[in-house]
Amino acid sequence: MINAQNLTKRFGDFAALDNISCTIPQGCIYGMVGSNGAGKSTFLRAIAGVYRPDEGSVTIDGEAVYENPAKKAEIAYVPDTLFFLNGATMERMAKLHAAIHPQFDYAYFRRLTALFELDPKKSINTFSKGMKRQAATILALSSRPRYIFFDETFDGLDPIMRARVKGLICEDVLERQSTAIITSHSLRELEDTCDQLALLHKGGLVLESDVENLKTSLFKVQIAFSHEFDHNTFADIETLHFSKRGSVANIIVRGDREQTVARLQAMCPVLLDVLPLTLEEVFTYEMEALGYTAGDVWEG
Repeated sequence: MINAQNLTKRFGDFAALDNISCTIPQGCIYGMVGSNGAGKSTFLRAIAGVYRPDEGSVTIDGEAVYENPAKKAEIAYVPDTLFFLNGATMERMAKLHAAIHPQFDYAYFRRLTALFELDPKKSINTFSKGMKRQAATILALSSRPRYIFFDETFDGLDPIMRARVKGLICEDVLERQSTAIITSHSLRELEDTCDQLALLHKGGLVLESDVENLKTSLFKVQIAFSHEFDHNTFADIETLHFSKRGSVANIIVRGDREQTVARLQAMCPVLLDVLPLTLEEVFTYEMEALGYTAGDVWEG
């Protein structure tokens, strides 16, 4: 289990992480989204033990990671900016990873290089951007870590490779009960992969929730009556957004769907439709409820 308590990391006067607290359970895929400068990469480096927190703490299984080689051996970290030894092949990089991770699985490494059709004896310098991302992912997964962190995991991957990498991450978490943290600029990249999602903005944790709860607790209602009405008509229903065009209103509602529909039907509307929201829409309305706008968060 990963536990961050009031985690703060500064660079001069700039707070890259500002008092973040969260708990990430074992055996889940945890997604972090946010614009450039939101703090995603800094958070991963802090929990991977690359950075020492300036304030607060971050622990894995109750242990601090910074200057803890034994705990770091259980972690694989694929940064946004990839690093390979100059002129190294994947085979040479595999030996380097095996020196850090005693549990490195060479049989799995060979299986994945064949799956991705990468030559493990060829210099990685000759690989394309997407191939380098694939190579880093293969080396990380072959290390068989308990914790695996991916920064901008799908950057440079075509749709087929993205699906393949997602499948391998899900397979690893399901089969070995490992824990994966994935960062991305795009909610759509993470929507079908993650168990939990967190939104970072200017170093702070704006929103964190179980994906299934997010999808089921918020929904859109289109409604109309034969008489005049406004937002006050729905004062006893938790609404995050109300807009009306002509005689039809669109309402974003938080709560139990069946109970809400029953209450609305009792009001005898002439039109009542309940529509699902995309995860991006859910985040947008949740942010508005917290006083943010989508432009504030996504454009940084």
